[in-house]
Amino acid sequence: MDAALLSAFAAGLALGLSLILAIGAQNAFVLRQGLRGDHVLAVVLTCALSDAVLITAGVSGFAALAEAAPWVAPLLRWGGAAFLLVYGAKAALAAWRGGAALRAAEEGTAGLRRAVLTCLALTWLNPHVYLDTLVLLGSIASRFEGRVWAFGSGAVAASFLFFFALGYGARLLRPVFAKPTAWRLLDAGIALVMWSIAAGLVLGG
Repeated sequence: MDAALLSAFAAGLALGLSLILAIGAQNAFVLRQGLRGDHVLAVVLTCALSDAVLITAGVSGFAALAEAAPWVAPLLRWGGAAFLLVYGAKAALAAWRGGAALRAAEEGTAGLRRAVLTCLALTWLNPHVYLDTLVLLGSIASRFEGRVWAFGSGAVAASFLFFFALGYGARLLRPVFAKPTAWRLLDAGIALVMWSIAAGLVLGG
């Protein structure tokens, strides 16, 4: 890889990481799955591959097509807000009830299909992910004439790097979350994250 391509790849990697590092609904879910050791590979692959599809669409110029269909934005906004409100309520209820702790015997009990579908919903029903991948990354990629795919590859690499680090790195915190109180605090935090994002979608218009 020559210097120009490497520079474009590094730019995509840096921007991808800066966009994905913010704690959001998707990241909170991956963290929770990682702490439980619950279908971690399937979850992180679902997130990373979804991002790869969106980033590829963005650098391919899909942003212009999305602008031509103005009905998509409100559909995603209201659908995403409704999903986040429900998921946040489930997390808040779990925090209220308490009694949860990490135990090896409980790992993997959520079900692979349910975990993947929840992950897909948190990804594809979030309008912000389209703004970040299709619009922002897509528009910036256009500046790297002749190196668009190097830039996009860097952004995709950032997604894989982050989600695998978050999902599998969460196990380092497992001794802390063996305590029910810590788990209740995490669930409460997840509920607040979900509700705050939902409120932003609704109020932001």
